Amino acid sequence: MNRHRTALSVLLAAGALLAGALTAATPSVAADAPVSFRQQHSQGFWTAERMRSAVPLDVTAASGSMRTAPSPADRPTRVAPTAPPASPTAFPQAGGAWTGGGAVVKTSGRVFFTMGDRTASCSGDSIAGANGSTVITAGHCVKYQGAWHTNWVFVPAYDNGSAPFGQWSATRTFATAQWAASEDMNMDVGLAVVAPLNGQKLSQVVGAQGILFNGGYNKRMYSFGFPAAAPYDGTKLVYCSGNSSKDFLLTKDHGLACNMTGGSSGGPWFQDFNEATGLGTQVSVNSFGYTFLPNRMFGPYFGNEAKAAYDQAQAA
Repeated sequence: MNRHRTALSVLLAAGALLAGALTAATPSVAADAPVSFRQQHSQGFWTAERMRSAVPLDVTAASGSMRTAPSPADRPTRVAPTAPPASPTAFPQAGGAWTGGGAVVKTSGRVFFTMGDRTASCSGDSIAGANGSTVITAGHCVKYQGAWHTNWVFVPAYDNGSAPFGQWSATRTFATAQWAASEDMNMDVGLAVVAPLNGQKLSQVVGAQGILFNGGYNKRMYSFGFPAAAPYDGTKLVYCSGNSSKDFLLTKDHGLACNMTGGSSGGPWFQDFNEATGLGTQVSVNSFGYTFLPNRMFGPYFGNEAKAAYDQAQAA
């Protein structure tokens, strides 16, 4: 490890993902490792009690390399559906229960998985795509410390142990190549393709949000998730809204004033969000926060790397 990477690791160790509770290990994944994992499930594993007791996954940003800002050649790529212009009547908001209804109530949900011998949780969102069965989340919500999570399910509109629209089991999970290789915090993006349920695809049941790649910085943003660490308890869909900015410290991520805690990781960030319809264009996910900079959330920039992972999921 060169001097730059050594210094970088020391600095990143000071930043905890959503007030991180775990200590990160140095990833042992080869640079050319696969960026997807075929899932297997135990039927009926996720009972109401297991979902309620799942521990929110927090990680320490202790590894990874920085990348340069997107180049002008990185053209915006949008996948329909798109939303009409936002009408931000509850803007800004540093964190509170979402009571506005709309599509986001059904497209967003909690993610549950096993990580070694523990059960854990994150957040996720149903997004538009050719397969109609894609969930997007954070990279550490599909793979962490060199190992892919198992028993991975998405529960849209999670409600205190109940799954009003069912539990959607992943057939395969994906991450950006950079997250799979070195758990680079700039590329903390994960996806899952979920199996049909009762003969229907995910987007047929709960809908899907649009997604945009290479959309730029400094946008009006709405962030959603199911934070499960105090003062939240994972039972409610929570949101933040405000004018985003670019991380001026250690990453190239988006930043947003937000007090969401562990368990919200992987929840969607929208620009062009319409409070009346609950539709937006997803451009990031909840990823991490610095312990020395409370009440501020950061999310990865959806560039060409995230687009490549998305395309791989669509082709699966």
